[in-house]
Amino acid sequence: MKKWFNTAGPCQTEIHYMLPSIVRLPEIVNLIAQRNYFVIHAPRQVGKTTAMITLAQELTAGGRYTAVMLSLEVGAVFSHDPELAGRAILDEWQDAIKFYLPKELQPSHSILGESGRHIGAFLAAWSQESPRPLVVFLDEIDALSDETLISVLRQIRSGFPRRPQGFPQSLALVGMRDVRDYKYAAGGSDRLNTSSPFNIKVRSFTLSNFTLEDVRNLYQQHTEATGQVFTPEAVDLAFHLTQGQPWLVNAIAKEIVEYIAKDPNIPITVDLVNQAKEILIKRQDTHLDSLAERLREDRVRAIIQPILSGLELGDTPDDDRRYLLDLGLVVRSQEGGLKIANPIYQEVIPRVLSQGTQDSLPMIQPSWLNADGNLNVQVLLDAFLVFWRQHGEPLFKSANYPEIAPHLVLMAFLHRVVNGDGTLEREYAIGSGKMDICLRYGKVTLGMELKVWRDGRPDPLKEGLSQLDKYLSGLSLDTGWLVLFDRRSGLPPISDRTATENVISPAGREIIVIRG
Repeated sequence: MKKWFNTAGPCQTEIHYMLPSIVRLPEIVNLIAQRNYFVIHAPRQVGKTTAMITLAQELTAGGRYTAVMLSLEVGAVFSHDPELAGRAILDEWQDAIKFYLPKELQPSHSILGESGRHIGAFLAAWSQESPRPLVVFLDEIDALSDETLISVLRQIRSGFPRRPQGFPQSLALVGMRDVRDYKYAAGGSDRLNTSSPFNIKVRSFTLSNFTLEDVRNLYQQHTEATGQVFTPEAVDLAFHLTQGQPWLVNAIAKEIVEYIAKDPNIPITVDLVNQAKEILIKRQDTHLDSLAERLREDRVRAIIQPILSGLELGDTPDDDRRYLLDLGLVVRSQEGGLKIANPIYQEVIPRVLSQGTQDSLPMIQPSWLNADGNLNVQVLLDAFLVFWRQHGEPLFKSANYPEIAPHLVLMAFLHRVVNGDGTLEREYAIGSGKMDICLRYGKVTLGMELKVWRDGRPDPLKEGLSQLDKYLSGLSLDTGWLVLFDRRSGLPPISDRTATENVISPAGREIIVIRG
């Protein structure tokens, strides 16, 4: 049967390329054998549900356990009514059990139990009659909240001492957040009357992204099935751009083999991977769009904004930083501090944030193109200065991240310049004090650095020139722009103070300094 790369919902082994679940979760078999209850948390679209379904199938097929993945999601709409939530969840479970398990391993009848104990009573009765020890993966635990979440956790905790004869031998709570966040979802730790809402768990671990070897193995499955080859350089680039994020790994390959290079005789190269990346970023499929929605949250803004602007992270709660880590938006860098999780997210985030400003842009005629269609950098500079003096300050109001409003306005303008025929690449890091932008259009590559002059700080010109030298060296360029946004208080309007000057950098490069 023909197989595909999957980007929508759990994988199905007969039609999707996928990695064995036990490879991604090697510790789980021992945890189950030791009758442990544990937590698996990971961002959306990294394959949690797929891994749990296939692992349950593998465990059941092994003959030692009755294992099944069951979802709690249908109880989410009854957050303040555990009774209705329990009935809805059990109804869903009956369908799932009939689908996933052979008849001899299914419970003999539906057990409803007393009011408020539907889930615990069902798991207890099924464990007692099951011919094998029961292993249950409860997916979407963090869809529940308030009284319903409290009820479910307490029912599981209450049955825990009776395992394995009177309750599941092993049970995993699977979701996007770690167990420490359940207290928040349940309305605070006081309502749970315990230091931990799930203090019977022995481990809490995350489902990691694919390694480079994983990506290589996944793509090799397509090569073996079709003969279409991924060059080693293409695999390396796909891993670099995605950092192994499973949805992105699959999405890049799917875009190439189904749309860009459908002929299996065409080898998949670095150029095709870059094409697919650009398409994904511009299209913002569901996965990327859902991450973008998170950027509107205040606790996300408080961390993403300094990363984008290169400022030090403010006094943010530890839970907020963990929240972004759990979402998969950021990772802890080896050098210290937080950084955006992968180069694709690094590009998507500023594009999303500048979209409102792009939509607010006035009509701008592309005067920066020569008759042969090539970019004229001097004309582009002149056009930007006219635009900035006239529209820069009013457009600040359209930026929902006020600390980086000038950056977003400039990026919105540059997106209008590339407009599908060029690319913008951005580099930024927390505490660096800068954002670097590379504009590529045809044969022209323009490197620029953005810095902000704030109250109480010295003129950033000297530091900016040294930093820009390093950036331009990496791009093999001899010229570039240094854009200094002056955000000090008490200044005249932007239209009056915007100016340019030509300077020589410490490394001897010709730099155009734009002050505005």
